[in-house]
Amino acid sequence: MLNRTDLRGKVPSAAELRTTLPRAEIDVDAALHRVRPVVEAVRDRGVEAVLQYTEQFDRVRPSTVRVPAAELNKALAELDPAVRAALEEAIARARKVHADQRRADVTTKVAEGGTVTERWVPVERVGLYAPGGLAVYPSSVVMNVVPAQAAGVGSLVLCTPPQAEFGGRPHPATLAAAALLGVDEVWAAGGAQAVALMAYGGTDTDGGELAPVDMVTGPGNIYLTAAKRMLRGIIGIDSEAGPTEIAILADETADAGHVAADLISQAEHDTLAASVLVTTSPELADAVDRELDSRVAATKHTERVGEALRGKQSGVVLVSTVDDGLKVVDAYAAEHLEIQTANAREVAARVRNAGAVFVGPYAPVSLGDYCAGSNHVLPTGGFARHSSGLSVQSFLRGIHVIDYSEQALREVADKVVALANAEDLPAHGEAVTARFTRGAS
Repeated sequence: MLNRTDLRGKVPSAAELRTTLPRAEIDVDAALHRVRPVVEAVRDRGVEAVLQYTEQFDRVRPSTVRVPAAELNKALAELDPAVRAALEEAIARARKVHADQRRADVTTKVAEGGTVTERWVPVERVGLYAPGGLAVYPSSVVMNVVPAQAAGVGSLVLCTPPQAEFGGRPHPATLAAAALLGVDEVWAAGGAQAVALMAYGGTDTDGGELAPVDMVTGPGNIYLTAAKRMLRGIIGIDSEAGPTEIAILADETADAGHVAADLISQAEHDTLAASVLVTTSPELADAVDRELDSRVAATKHTERVGEALRGKQSGVVLVSTVDDGLKVVDAYAAEHLEIQTANAREVAARVRNAGAVFVGPYAPVSLGDYCAGSNHVLPTGGFARHSSGLSVQSFLRGIHVIDYSEQALREVADKVVALANAEDLPAHGEAVTARFTRGAS
């Protein structure tokens, strides 16, 4: 079922690997022309434009954008007890992990009378996006809200698409997750129009204020991603998320059934999802193909999964050694990387580029999606070479506070002047010497 790329006996360069390895082709720039009029309409006409596009794209028109608090509480009260217990466990584990990420202010004494303090200050107001297209994602509510709360963000709004099935309100499971987390501001808006509304704010149909945010986080489709790119600068963003990815580095010790099940689990998201197996064992690759034949036919979303696995973004890459496999997965820089090899922990410790690494046969990606305690909002499309997943740090800004006494400034004044003159910026130096010139006020 999976396409194969044979790199055994070859030593491709990093540049060659980037063009050789399976990867979904997502052209965000091409989506900008479709997103631009939506964003501009929301900027100019506010909620009326949001509701117009919501009716066009989601085939429903909510009576108000903001979901009444009573509906959040109702959704929580009616939530399946098993789902509630699972969400509570996911929240508890995520809070435990993210609590340890909070940074402390640090003061460095540079000289006698001269200090620099790095203060970590949370973003004031954040918009969190939870998708609601092919699937419902209460887990994404957890993954966005928990680190923001741990960072100390004072004001949160959750944006998620309305559903015709639920009378123009978001899915009850998403509303229930928000209620469990103590988020009482939820907007029924999705896609590019949601990002634009969070960026510009507006007035709801009942006259209520929909205040703009300073930052937007959370995954979505290509149009949401294009809107985030277009509005970056007006708002901060976490990343430009693309289709989900899993890469599995495996040798002959891996269980083909485990590997196949994990590849399917990511292909289940959408037809552009990438499932890549990097292995030293052709026999394992053959066994995985056999497992896929039977498992794909039996899974609920068989057509979606099959299309994703047959797509050029998915496949098997054969390598000669685990060391070669590490070079391949580092070049690929997967959103999710599983290590299913002998000495998996040691191999995992050598990985440099991945959004998250899952070690051994009992750490499947779906554990991280829900209950590992880690965050599942992760860099895609090779961005893991330079970017991290969502964390407490995503919501913090480092501010340097410089505190120098007169004597401390005097001691370094000549150095400041020398560098200012070297850069032909003499007024920079004069701003220092003016403080020591007789008669200076």
